Amino acid sequence: MTGTIISGLTILAPLRAGYEEILTPEALALVVELERRFGDERRRLLDVRRRRLVLTEAGKPLGFLPETAAVRQGHWTIAPLPADLADRRVEITGPTDRKTVINALNSGARVFMADFEDATTPGWDTLLEGQINLRDAVRRTIGYTDPATGRHYRLGEQPAVLMMRPRGWHLSEHHVLMEDQPISASLFDLVLYFYHNAVELLELGSGPYFYLPKMESHYEARLWREMFLVLEQAFSLPVGTIKATVLIETLPAAFEMDEILYELRDHAAGLNCGRWDYIFSFIKTRQKDPSAVLPDRGTVTMATPFLDAYSRLAVDTCHRRRAHAIGGMAALIPVKGDDAANQAALAGVRADKEREAAKGHDGTWVAHPGLVPVAKEVFDRLMPGPNQIHRKSDALGVTAADLLQTPAGARTGAGLGNNIAVGIGYLESWLRGIGCVPLFNLMEDAATAEISRAQVWQWLHHGCALDDGRPVTRALVREVIWAELDAWRERLGTERYRLGRFGDAADLFRELVESETFVEFLTLPAYEKLVAGGA
Repeated sequence: MTGTIISGLTILAPLRAGYEEILTPEALALVVELERRFGDERRRLLDVRRRRLVLTEAGKPLGFLPETAAVRQGHWTIAPLPADLADRRVEITGPTDRKTVINALNSGARVFMADFEDATTPGWDTLLEGQINLRDAVRRTIGYTDPATGRHYRLGEQPAVLMMRPRGWHLSEHHVLMEDQPISASLFDLVLYFYHNAVELLELGSGPYFYLPKMESHYEARLWREMFLVLEQAFSLPVGTIKATVLIETLPAAFEMDEILYELRDHAAGLNCGRWDYIFSFIKTRQKDPSAVLPDRGTVTMATPFLDAYSRLAVDTCHRRRAHAIGGMAALIPVKGDDAANQAALAGVRADKEREAAKGHDGTWVAHPGLVPVAKEVFDRLMPGPNQIHRKSDALGVTAADLLQTPAGARTGAGLGNNIAVGIGYLESWLRGIGCVPLFNLMEDAATAEISRAQVWQWLHHGCALDDGRPVTRALVREVIWAELDAWRERLGTERYRLGRFGDAADLFRELVESETFVEFLTLPAYEKLVAGGA
C-alpha cells in the first residue's frame, strides 16, 4: 500500500498546496489519539444499532427506556450557554465551499452551520478545502472572486456565529488509514476543525460549536462527550468549552432526548428537529412493518400527528433542561422568474416558521440567504426575547404511540415519479461532487433524497398499490426510472445530460430500491463509487 505517512496515518490522496497547513503532524497526532481511544467503541455502537434494528424487526416495541426513567424524571439542567448562543432565532445551513461560507456568514442569520455531512459530497479536495475555508473564515481573512463574473466576496462586519457539523458515526474516511483501516470520518472532521480554530474562536468571544448528526442513543452522546473532554484537556480548556447541538433525526433518538441532553449536559447547547432525516428514519427503523408505510412524501408535513408529537416533545424536553429547541428546515426556496411560484414558496416558509415559533421553538433553519428575512420577521414578531426557554409546552403527555402513529394518505403515480426524479437528480449531483442542489423548487440534500429512495423501497417491498390501482413492482419502478431519465434529458438538453452522471445515478438508485436488504444510508455505496473514481 502506498501513500504519504504523517503521524502514523497513511494518506491515500494528493497533498495539494495548502493542505499541509491543515494536515499538520500535531493535528493528525490528535486524530490518532482519539481514534486509538474511541475507535473500538464507535464500531461497537454501530453494531448495537444493527442489533437493535434486528430486534425491532422481530417485534420488540419501540419506546422510552425504563432503565433511564430517573433521568427523564430528574430535576437537572444543562450548563449555562455562552452569550453568543443565547439568540439563535435564524440559522442558515449549507456546504463549505468558499462562496457559500461567505454568503452564509453575511446572510443576516444568527448562526451558520457549515455542513460536512448532508450538504457535502465528501471528496478529498472538498473536505480539505472546506477546512481551509472555515479556518480563513474564523480568522476573518476569507475572500473569493467569482471567475465567471469577476465579483469579489468578502466577510462583513458582523458575521453569523459559526457552527460546524462533522460527518456521522456511520461514515469512515477512506483516504486516511490507521493500521491499514479507514479512520472515523467524524473524528477526522471534528479534530481538524477544533485543532485549528478553537483558540481563535475563543479569542473572538465565541467558541468551538458543533452540530452532531445521525445519533441513535444516549450511549453515542456519551462517546461524543468523552471525545470532547479529551480535546478540552489537550488544549487546557475548561470542561464545557465545546458546545454541541444534537440533531434529533432518528426515530430511536426521539425516545432518548432527555438522556442525550443529560450525557452532554456540560457541553449541550440544545436539540434540533432534523425533520427530513427523521422521516427517513421512521421508514428505515420500521422497514419491515406493513403498518408503517407512508403516503406520498409531499403530504408528510410537520402538521402530521407523529411529527407534531416529535416537535412538541423536543420543545418540552429542551425547555425543562434550559436548552434551545431549534426548528427544522423548510425545503422550499425562492423561485426565480415566476413571481406566483415565488410568492407561494415564501408563504409556505412563513407558515412553517409561524408554526414553529408558536409551538415554542427558539429558532429555525433555512437553506437559502433569501429566506433569512422571512424567518427572521416571523421570530421577531412571535419571539420578542432572545429565546423561549422559559416557556413550557404541553408535551408531557406525548406517548410512544403518538411518535409511532402512521399518517393516512394516498400513494400516487405522481408521488412515485417525484421520488424517482429527485433520487436520480440528487445522486447525479452528489456523484459530481455537489451534495446540496435545488430540484423542482426545493433544496435537496442527502436527508431529503433519503426519503425518496426509502419510500420507493418501502412501497416496492410491501407490495403497495398506487391510488390508480397499479401495484408497485420492479417492472413499474424500472419503467418510471426510464421515463424520468428521458424527462431529465428533456429538461437539460442532450449535451448537458451526456456530460452528467445520470446513468450511474439511475443504476445506483435502482440497486438501492431493489435490494432485498435495506441499505443503511445511500451515501455509503455512493461514497464507494466516489473513492473508486479517485475523488
